[in-house]
Amino acid sequence: MNALSPVTQAAKPPRVWHRFTPAERIGRSMVYVLSAIAVVWSLRTIEVIPEFLYDAPEQTADLFRRMWPFDWAFYPEQVHDALIETFHIATLGTLLALVLALPLAFLAARNFTRNPALNWLAQFIFVSSRSVNSLIWALLFVAIFGPGALAGVMSIAFRSIGFIGKLFSEALEEAQKGPVEALTATGAPRAMILVKGYWPQVEPAFWSVALLRWDINIRESAVLGLVGAGGIGVALDASLNNLYWDQVGLILAVIFSVVVVTEIVTSWLRARLI
Repeated sequence: MNALSPVTQAAKPPRVWHRFTPAERIGRSMVYVLSAIAVVWSLRTIEVIPEFLYDAPEQTADLFRRMWPFDWAFYPEQVHDALIETFHIATLGTLLALVLALPLAFLAARNFTRNPALNWLAQFIFVSSRSVNSLIWALLFVAIFGPGALAGVMSIAFRSIGFIGKLFSEALEEAQKGPVEALTATGAPRAMILVKGYWPQVEPAFWSVALLRWDINIRESAVLGLVGAGGIGVALDASLNNLYWDQVGLILAVIFSVVVVTEIVTSWLRARLI
């Protein structure tokens, strides 16, 4: 028997390794086929006009030629004050969102609030906030408060509640149980458990989320003026309507520069605070 075992062992077919199971391969193939069908269906539905595509490069080049050189005299007249207002909208909107989102984040964290109804309510508010675009929020608040910066601040705030609340509640749920259980065992009050047990663990996440959202809000507030919610978008909308392309180019360059500078500043602050 011992002499026959090597022959029997050699007669077995070699094992072949496959990255995916047959079911996974079928599923991936179905995804590829459905994606191709969706792309073809979308192209047929939107009715792309080939004539408009042929001269698109020429039209784009002509548009950029009209934007240069910039109308630098337009900056102190309209752009500077609108740019400062954009910063104010983004900053106040972010601060208001933090004030509104943090209590909801504690309600959404299942390890802090052990009430499924309150958890569900907070999550519902987060989803509702994130599902509505900032421009839609701006249109709503322009109808309520009228055109101006107040509508922009409210739209930025209500758009940011879902983002800040969701990420901060997830950070709370990932907090270590040891410090919290130790404070609870000593009879510490709820406020002390929050300050000494949870906050030291979630403070880096808080500053990271706050800075990231402020960075995003700077970009979003730059276009809210297109619907009357204040900021530099108002100047951009006026220049577009009047076909002053040299002013449009200046405003777009300013927005791009502000976005780059804001990214650098937030990255520096995040490295210092976290």
